[in-house]
Amino acid sequence: MSKTKRLNVSSGGAYESVFGYCRAVRLGDDVHVSGTCAPPEHETSDAYTQARAVLETIEKALKEAGASITDVVRTVVYLRDIDDAEGVAKAHLETFDKVRPASTLIQVTSMLRPWQKVEIEAYAKLS
Repeated sequence: MSKTKRLNVSSGGAYESVFGYCRAVRLGDDVHVSGTCAPPEHETSDAYTQARAVLETIEKALKEAGASITDVVRTVVYLRDIDDAEGVAKAHLETFDKVRPASTLIQVTSMLRPWQKVEIEAYAKLS
């Protein structure tokens, strides 16, 4: 029996080596994208802008794994402030308008950096 090949995708994020993870993992037809926050240049950005940056990072990781936004079947969105839901939802809709993945929104008390407003995970299935 052959073993399914695993592809690890790194974004070069500072915490990948500290936590021992990678941005995305493709195993067969499944692609799992790690929880992703906006990079430091978005420290003063609002939640919508941070979400757009997060989704761009996710899209790049999917591409490197041989997938695309249209392959996403599920997202999980973590927010520090539920009042930011409208702006993050707008960014999510702009990205996934035609795809409409299953999604969960969770409010959390904090994130790694105090300025981070949103973190998003994505799961894709290649057909």
